[in-house]
Amino acid sequence: MNAHHGDFEGFNVITGSGLFAGIDQDEAQRLRDVMVGRRLNRGSVLFWEGDEGDRLFLIQSGMIKLGRTSPDGRENLLAVLGKGEFIGELTLFDPGPRTATATAVTESELLELSHEALGEWLDQNPAASKHLLQELAHRLRRTNEAVTDLIFADVPGRVAKALLDLADRFGQSTAEGVHVTHGLTQEELAHLVGASRETVNKALAEFIARSWIRLEGRSVYLLDIERLARRAA
Repeated sequence: MNAHHGDFEGFNVITGSGLFAGIDQDEAQRLRDVMVGRRLNRGSVLFWEGDEGDRLFLIQSGMIKLGRTSPDGRENLLAVLGKGEFIGELTLFDPGPRTATATAVTESELLELSHEALGEWLDQNPAASKHLLQELAHRLRRTNEAVTDLIFADVPGRVAKALLDLADRFGQSTAEGVHVTHGLTQEELAHLVGASRETVNKALAEFIARSWIRLEGRSVYLLDIERLARRAA
């Protein structure tokens, strides 16, 4: 990637992110100037749960998963994030240890911004604080929905909803349906919906039998969005 193309992509990601929505090219340039590029191979850890957090990361390309480990060693997958989404914003307001481990699901490129630099930028661009609060509220709403689903929705419903969410954020339309290269193992997908691998596999097998989806390695074709949406409701 040449520098010009990298800067162009950086601008697109910065101005397209909910955190920095609406900023002009000059502001984007100033922000990009204080950001540092990071490249991660698949499986590389960006930071570990418990690490001290002093910077925010904006995903330029690829996918990052956030997971926590329970006292008995089981992993709980909290979220899968992609282009334009950011990681590490909580320690800006509540400095302390990271609450999750961030791992690259695919080869990924990120833009790194220190909390000191972000704080100075927000002082110069106070209106941007509103976008940050909106994005944090959006995250909180998604977390509340996930907790509600764990309490009230059955596993097939949660699997359908997870597939639709992945398709909405990472899917590409094809003649057959929406193709989602999610990079997750079936174990990780099970962690994402808070269920055992066996029950998730059973739900996926049911969806395949009904011709709603087709699995291909670490990707899935959503063939019948409408019926999946009804199952997720």
